[in-house]
Amino acid sequence: MEDATAIVNVFFDSVTKALVEGSRVEIRGLCSWQVKEYEGYNGRNPNTGDTIKVPRKRLPFFKAGKELLELLNQGYEGKTAGY
Repeated sequence: MEDATAIVNVFFDSVTKALVEGSRVEIRGLCSWQVKEYEGYNGRNPNTGDTIKVPRKRLPFFKAGKELLELLNQGYEGKTAGY
């Protein structure tokens, strides 16, 4: 179990490091991660109504791969959500 934990930690540390450095990470058919940059803007505090300055930021963006999406939706057409 400790070996599996170490492998998972190394994997996510590597993904994190790549994203911090501005690289895109892709696992073919499964998913990809990249960083999107957003400009700052003037927002509004919903509690007080005061204008606040929201700084520019970088956020991680996850996208499922085509093969994963196809597997998830295989035979799903026409089914209802069950609630």
